[in-house]
Amino acid sequence: MKNRLKKVYDVVIVGGGPAGLAAAVGARAAGAERILVIDREIEAGGILNQCIHSGFGLHHFKEELTGPEYAERFIRQVESGGIEILTDAYVMDIGSDLQLEVISGALGHLNLKARAVVLAMGCRERTRGAIRTPGFRPAGVMTAGLAQKLVNMKGVLPGRRIAILGSGDIGLIMARRLRLEGCEVVGVYEVQPYSSGLTRNVVQCLDDFAIPLHLSSTVAFIHGRDRLEKLTVAPVDEQLAPDLSRSFEVACDTLLLSIGLIPENELSTRLRLRMDPATGGPQVTSTLETSFPGVFACGNVLHVHDLVDFVTEEALRAGRFAAEVALDRRRPGDNIALQPGANIASCVPHSLASGREQVIYLRVKRPLKDCVLTVGDRYEKSFRRLLPAEMIRLTLPPEVLERFFGDSLNIDIRPKGEV
Repeated sequence: MKNRLKKVYDVVIVGGGPAGLAAAVGARAAGAERILVIDREIEAGGILNQCIHSGFGLHHFKEELTGPEYAERFIRQVESGGIEILTDAYVMDIGSDLQLEVISGALGHLNLKARAVVLAMGCRERTRGAIRTPGFRPAGVMTAGLAQKLVNMKGVLPGRRIAILGSGDIGLIMARRLRLEGCEVVGVYEVQPYSSGLTRNVVQCLDDFAIPLHLSSTVAFIHGRDRLEKLTVAPVDEQLAPDLSRSFEVACDTLLLSIGLIPENELSTRLRLRMDPATGGPQVTSTLETSFPGVFACGNVLHVHDLVDFVTEEALRAGRFAAEVALDRRRPGDNIALQPGANIASCVPHSLASGREQVIYLRVKRPLKDCVLTVGDRYEKSFRRLLPAEMIRLTLPPEVLERFFGDSLNIDIRPKGEV
């Protein structure tokens, strides 16, 4: 296999999950010939391999698939396109000349050269340390994603009486999964006054299985020396501080944490990319290029997505743009800075180019009803209901920014009475 690897590639993609696989397909479609996908797991597919539930592919494939089925379709596309996949390998560093230092379990230490690189490493789960939950450190406290891997890939139940802190999508899905396995799920406790997961998951995973969702509540203390025994749960005030005078105890042997995701930024930090504190990922142009020329980013390493279909769409574009740079077909640079304004929590990309179609992804800070999104004075769109958990995808036709001579645009969302 070592002899099969090339010394120089048009595009090297770091990460073999849904973003990395789609980026490879996009690069091939744009004309790149030598493409390599590097993944640290034993097999490509990323998080999809442990997501055995259905609900994937409704946008991209127009049918409902499980996670492994979705991954398999892209792996077949990659393999049929003659794209190389190097698994069980880790990218240690990327040099200023796009020289990649790679450690492979089978091949040892490798040095590869790329004309363009796509970062598609995904994200990590926040842990107990990130929110500083007081109490002891017993067995039985873990992230929801780890519990999903144990149940779906190892056939091991994490416990019998389960509590879940946070209402992220993985936590909601695991509440249903564990109930189907015969476990008792005592409740889901969310510090915000609204769910941080998709509405469809709240309905299908909690409501349909009579699992209680406690909003504006958090775990104030973890009890148990060797094994988790119980939790002290308390409602929170408007500043999200627990009110211990109204606390109560919940007996359980397992606590799953579904308290958010963080883009995997180890390589981004080493490259000293310009970062966005709102998303936790790199800042990118409308072609998804980072502040490091020739390095692109897509998927959850750029900003956390709700749907794998949106990851795929974004990654296909990133692969296409990376191939254009590798083949010396770079597009004109962006000339408009995009500024998130009223009620906007995050916005990607961070700049736009006039004269071509733009795709923008954004999130709101709080739930909103009957509101209007405006992009400067060039575009507006009405929405009946918006939630922080549900990403907004916005397409700006080329004519919106035609003959625009400013250097920045504000994007705002306001209730109709405030516009």
